[in-house]
Amino acid sequence: MFKNFHTLVIATLLVLFFVGPAAAKKKKVLVFSKTAGYHHASIKVGVPAIQKLGLENKFEVDSTIDAGKFTAKNLKQYAAVIFLNTTGDVLNNEQQAAFEQYIKNGGGYVGVHAATDTEYEWPWYGKLAGAYFINHPAQQEAVLNVVNRNTIATRHLPQVWKRKDEWYNFKDLNPEVKVLITIDENSYKGGKNSPVHPMAWYHDFEGGRSFYTELGHVDESYTDPLFLQHLLGGIQYAMGVKKME
Repeated sequence: MFKNFHTLVIATLLVLFFVGPAAAKKKKVLVFSKTAGYHHASIKVGVPAIQKLGLENKFEVDSTIDAGKFTAKNLKQYAAVIFLNTTGDVLNNEQQAAFEQYIKNGGGYVGVHAATDTEYEWPWYGKLAGAYFINHPAQQEAVLNVVNRNTIATRHLPQVWKRKDEWYNFKDLNPEVKVLITIDENSYKGGKNSPVHPMAWYHDFEGGRSFYTELGHVDESYTDPLFLQHLLGGIQYAMGVKKME
């Protein structure tokens, strides 16, 4: 009898060891790409690019343009919500309240590019995102300075990163954010945030986590390994699965 019991214990431990991790519930993120203003064509390549990051890094990805998904019950299942090139007024008052509570309960936010061109009449969102968009010059090549290379979103990047994108000017920059990347306004025409013009940042905010990258206008970003690793680091931080630094 003791022998059978011993065998049963070993078998149970083996099942827990091999099946348990595989059966563990994966963390999920929600990609939200509703637009009430300009619609970025790169959304159509951005969503599958993030889904691919999820497959490669063991997290699930849902995507929607339906603001009705912003309820306390639905948001509870997500480790982070990614605002992918959202524009304009995309959430009503009830949906805003649900998202605020989600962040205060420890949820994560990732803003990509036009996420700062969103919800101008909701000051809490501006503080969460870290800034609001004002305008941008024509797309052109510019020099980015990676001012903090000690994070999961930047350590793979060159200290001086030259690339082409659509470069935003900002207002209402939140002084509490931790800047990761700045842009050299002498390297292109149309910059209006000197002497320090941030392009990517993160911060803990009211119980949750927030990461924003201005990059991500052009389609090419979503096949660029450097940008994708940068975005992945921000997502992992926002999800709470890795520390930023």
